[in-house]
Amino acid sequence: MFRRATTLLRRPLNAAASKRFSTDIPVESATDASFVEAWKKVSPHIDPPKTPLSYLKPRPSIPSSLPTKLTVNFVLPYSSQLSSKEVDMVIVPATTGQMGVLPGHVATIAELKPGVLSVHEGNDVTKYFVSSGFAFIHANSVADVIAVEAVPLDQIDANLVQKGLQDFTQKLNSATTDLEKAEAQIGVDVHSALNSALTG
Repeated sequence: MFRRATTLLRRPLNAAASKRFSTDIPVESATDASFVEAWKKVSPHIDPPKTPLSYLKPRPSIPSSLPTKLTVNFVLPYSSQLSSKEVDMVIVPATTGQMGVLPGHVATIAELKPGVLSVHEGNDVTKYFVSSGFAFIHANSVADVIAVEAVPLDQIDANLVQKGLQDFTQKLNSATTDLEKAEAQIGVDVHSALNSALTG
């Protein structure tokens, strides 16, 4: 087994580069000719249904040189905060810690935890508090941030955060069922993250 591992490690680099990805598809939409032919025999007056391959788009090309800007899309279930905005850097509150994303970042998927999302554009920094979600960083210097809930940090009332933290801490201490404890713990976690975002 060790010998096989060493031979695999000594493969030429161009062999790895020539490996196809599942999303590497031709620009023209490919159709299964035998399926279409069989469909036409059964239902000649109805167009054949689209297959998943019909909906795939070709993988975006990876630029040969490092881009100077990062394109960010930041969306919520009910609105779009940023759409194709070119920025210098984004810092997302990943569950593994704060993650800075610059142009040319390696492709990554990160789960978001309650915390501050910072969008850096020159000397301007816009901060949002996000409750949870995901960040998808693509190899072509595009970052898609999808959050369940987000609000600009300057619109948060520190007094209400303190009151909410006290209320949920009381609920956690007086909770009797597992459901009550879980709901109270979520409230404590979110309000603690809000509090540290405002004070930090």
